[in-house]
Amino acid sequence: MPHVQFLSGPARLRHPARLHSIALTYGTYDLFHIGHVRLFERIRERYDRLIVAVSTDEFNALKGKRSVVPFADRIAMVQACRHVDEVIAETDWTQKARDIEAYGADALVMGSDWTGHFDEFRSLCDVVYLPRTEHVSSTELKTDIVSRALAPIQQPA
Repeated sequence: MPHVQFLSGPARLRHPARLHSIALTYGTYDLFHIGHVRLFERIRERYDRLIVAVSTDEFNALKGKRSVVPFADRIAMVQACRHVDEVIAETDWTQKARDIEAYGADALVMGSDWTGHFDEFRSLCDVVYLPRTEHVSSTELKTDIVSRALAPIQQPA
């Protein structure tokens, strides 16, 4: 029998007849790693459905970020994760409110590194910040790859 989660808070007030809960999360998901998987897994432990918005290359450029992995490949990797039900493109800063309404999201869930940044959406849905997986991030992986690539090769003694 499928797990059914009864809603509380703003989500319950907006959708009194709905029994299944929907969570939205956003990110670049460059160099897909175990921290991404654990975030998705923790979200699915709390909610019945997970929609992941992946930032487009163009939106990342507006944010001053550049991905190593192209957008189409990042979408494909996130879609392949068993904890994810649907993947959409994130194209601009104002999209979150529209998505919460369009998908009937009960929660916006982000990593704890974003704590407080999305509290403005509390009138639309629950806003949850989950702990990040320590010592792993795409930024750290990129830095490590570059430093290893530039480090002199150790010759055997």
